[in-house]
Amino acid sequence: MRIGILGTGMMASALGRGWAVAGHEVAIAGRSSAKAQELAGRLGHGTRAVTPRQAVSDRDAVLLAVSWQGVEDMLRSAGAGDGAMRGTALIDPTNAVEHGVGVVLTGPGEAMADRIARLSPGANVVKAFNMFPADQWAEQSDVTVAMCGDDAGALRVVGELVRDVGGEPFVLGALDRARQLEEVAGFIIGVAFAGADPNAAVPRVPAAAG
Repeated sequence: MRIGILGTGMMASALGRGWAVAGHEVAIAGRSSAKAQELAGRLGHGTRAVTPRQAVSDRDAVLLAVSWQGVEDMLRSAGAGDGAMRGTALIDPTNAVEHGVGVVLTGPGEAMADRIARLSPGANVVKAFNMFPADQWAEQSDVTVAMCGDDAGALRVVGELVRDVGGEPFVLGALDRARQLEEVAGFIIGVAFAGADPNAAVPRVPAAAG
């Protein structure tokens, strides 16, 4: 697949490496062209540094790998408001939460995924990869990745990309469930920063029979 990544941080690096190794065509863009060039060089496997608009043009999927505070500026740079990602699977791994506390900072009932969808008319937003830190994907561990989205084709695309980095996709529901995933991420962050073990705070419940 042709994958665009908006951002040059740890999430962009970890997932970009996994997808490049899996044989996908990866293009990196960020606020700093120098950082994009440096990351593309580190990832190798034909990864290219491009402009934000080039990173979203004619892509099967785009990863929005920036902090939640930088979402609006990055989407504007990519031309998202002009429909540049119409029909494209737009992966949202962001968590708009208070650092070290985990309280969700979007409006009542609003998810960052909702905001991203409004800023990117026509894009098929999929909430995914928000539950685990970036270094999880550098290790390619076997984990379940909960996803939300309204478009079945986009969910299939993102599901394949989840498997390429060692995860197993699970569709929680439509995009209106994204707030739930963001609240869970905030809970995990809050527990961890308080010095407790999030793994011990969640009951071990066997999967229901299919």
